[in-house]
Amino acid sequence: MKTYAPNKMSIIALSVISAMSLTAANTYAQEANAQSKIEKEEKDVESIIVTGRNVSYANSAASAEMKKQQTSMTSVLALIDNLPGVLVTEGDPFGSDEWSTSISIRGFQLNLESQQIGMTVDGISNGNSNYGGGTKASRYIDTENLRSTEVSQGTADISSRSNEALGGTMDFTTIMPALDEQLTVSTTIGENNANKIYVRYDTGEIAQDTFAWMSLSTQQNDDYMDGSITNTRDHLEGKIISRVGEVDITGYVSYDDAQEYTYQRIYGLAQYEQNSEWDGLTEDWSGIPYQDQVFREGWVTERENFFTYLKADFTLGNVDFSTNVYYHENEGAGKWIPYYIADVTDDGIGNPNSELDTSTTAYGGSSQGFIYFVNRDGETLSPLEGCASSISFPYGGGGPEMDPGCYEQGAIPVSSQRHTHYDKKRYGVNGDFVWYTTVSDMDNMLRGGFWYEDYERSEYRDWHKTIDAATGPRAENTPYWIQYDREFPVETLMYYIENELDAGFVKVRLGAKQFNVDVSKEDQFVPENDLNVSSDSDVLLSAGFVAPLPIRGLELFGGYAENFAAVKDAVLERDDTDVSAVEPETADNIDIGLRYSTPGFNASLTYYNIKFENRITFVSNEDVSGIDFLEAAAGGYINDGGIESDGIEASIDYSITDNLGLYVSYTKNDSTYTDDEFSGNTVIGTPEDMIVVSFDYAKNDFYAGISTKYVGERFLDQANTQETDSYVVSDLYLGKTIYDIGGGLDSIELSFTINNVFDEKYLGSIAPNAGWIGAPRIAALNAKFVM
Repeated sequence: MKTYAPNKMSIIALSVISAMSLTAANTYAQEANAQSKIEKEEKDVESIIVTGRNVSYANSAASAEMKKQQTSMTSVLALIDNLPGVLVTEGDPFGSDEWSTSISIRGFQLNLESQQIGMTVDGISNGNSNYGGGTKASRYIDTENLRSTEVSQGTADISSRSNEALGGTMDFTTIMPALDEQLTVSTTIGENNANKIYVRYDTGEIAQDTFAWMSLSTQQNDDYMDGSITNTRDHLEGKIISRVGEVDITGYVSYDDAQEYTYQRIYGLAQYEQNSEWDGLTEDWSGIPYQDQVFREGWVTERENFFTYLKADFTLGNVDFSTNVYYHENEGAGKWIPYYIADVTDDGIGNPNSELDTSTTAYGGSSQGFIYFVNRDGETLSPLEGCASSISFPYGGGGPEMDPGCYEQGAIPVSSQRHTHYDKKRYGVNGDFVWYTTVSDMDNMLRGGFWYEDYERSEYRDWHKTIDAATGPRAENTPYWIQYDREFPVETLMYYIENELDAGFVKVRLGAKQFNVDVSKEDQFVPENDLNVSSDSDVLLSAGFVAPLPIRGLELFGGYAENFAAVKDAVLERDDTDVSAVEPETADNIDIGLRYSTPGFNASLTYYNIKFENRITFVSNEDVSGIDFLEAAAGGYINDGGIESDGIEASIDYSITDNLGLYVSYTKNDSTYTDDEFSGNTVIGTPEDMIVVSFDYAKNDFYAGISTKYVGERFLDQANTQETDSYVVSDLYLGKTIYDIGGGLDSIELSFTINNVFDEKYLGSIAPNAGWIGAPRIAALNAKFVM
């Protein structure tokens, strides 16, 4: 990965943090140490897990039992699937395919088409969640290093660092270092040749009030369809905390290198009913380019991520300060195998095609046609007149120009390898303060802060000739065409202020924030295509209250927030989009509910109402059958109506006995479109009902549990003509920990997990007019050694 030199703004930010830290260290005496910080943070996490935070909006967090329901190879995203209002679907049993991953909360989506849900890592922006250049939390954090995940389903915290959070925010936090030195080794084996080795070393106190951990893992698993490919992931992560004078310092670093082979979506219910266990990709190379476009090995995603931050927390008088700087670099590629050579150069009739000359590369321009078969001189051949094609697969079959049986003997098939290269470099700085004071003898908290981020995403696409399309997928190193080369600079500034007054009988908060976002496109080939759009928000208001009721442990809460999603740089990719007519997306969120908490019994009930406006969608002027490898369909992005959602979320966490617990969550959601064409229709991919029931047992060193989730019917299309069946998926786990083994070994923990116990057949992630087959039953065994 190339080194990125921060500009003047990032240097200033680092200087500010250093100056603030030194001032605090020299002015005040040390009052606590890093050990108390660790213990406090762990206690705070436990309180969130049990009760949800005592705030004026709906929120919940993944519990330890939810983590046990998943294998250590599973992505961190899967751990929140049982929370009320949340639906996480992944095409791969271990989450090894971002292409088929989707998250739905209250009618808002995070998938290939939409990024409407915010995501942060230790409170820091994840840098967007889209497939092309985005990075979800699963790329940053190893499952073993996840401390907690808090989901704010709707109004969310005003300080949330995301300009995608129309419908809530997910904050994934990493574990704290252990107080004592220890080594943890974990190994996992599972079906589909799945295996993972994870090692973490906790240093203990390596200097005064300084603790750290570092981890390394490697994992792989084959696809579950035919086992013809292997997904791989290598991950490095580390964290250090220290107290210097009055300043708490936290440093974090993460590196992730993944190669994943994607599953293909199923185009409509008819295809799914034809075969609910096959995604239409093939195991073997046929030598017929039209059919080899679905060769599984050719559908690959490569991603490499590096992320680091440095954080400082300190107190001056009655004011707490928190500030951090961060840097993130992402690079990778998405690969496909088009069944033709793009004819980008006019070589004249009867002349050899220059695209077949490995010493030449065309830059920019557009394809004038397609080359399917050539003779030995590299000249384009035409099919025999009147020949009827016998090719019926895939995508309904191809015409005679794609059928080798429609050419004279000696015709040579040709095809391409299309590589889309992504690169993103971003840095940012965050600053927050909390001032504790009193107003007329009432506790008052004033807080505010800012988030600044500067990133540049570059993307280019090159086409490589398949060396011999008749025998295998190997491609020439030198591309015959670089289709485009673009850079997208994006600058974001968010600032907020909020006041909370505790009157005893009620806590009331009122706040406001605003985003200033500048998005540009710089076309490296055609400067005339450069675009720029200012995607600033209005002042976004939020308010709420929390009121204790006469029944001990019962409180009433309510919240209102105006949420915002900036125009994304992907909108500028299309040269024919009129960006002056595209406005940022907005949503008004209302939560009102009850929260009850006593030892052994916790419950919450929330009603929500959301009005989402200015939904940005791509409208094509053409129909393209199969995959549009060139993305040549004319069209652009427009604001097309919106969505209205209302519903109920409820959850109960009950300790039936000291050893047996029951968790139940229920979601009733009604999300409909408000645009003219589909007004009143249900939003695709959103179930009306979801129910989760979990039993968890723990006694001494043995634990076990089973969790079952019901997901109601969902629509594949905006017209609501294709409705999937409901489905029920159960997860089972059991484990045992052995202590005091001796010989330097503190404990051994064995755990066994089965996901989708009854091998339910269902459609998982939903995209417009399509969906991915849900992951099948999968079993895994983990052994963890602590020394």
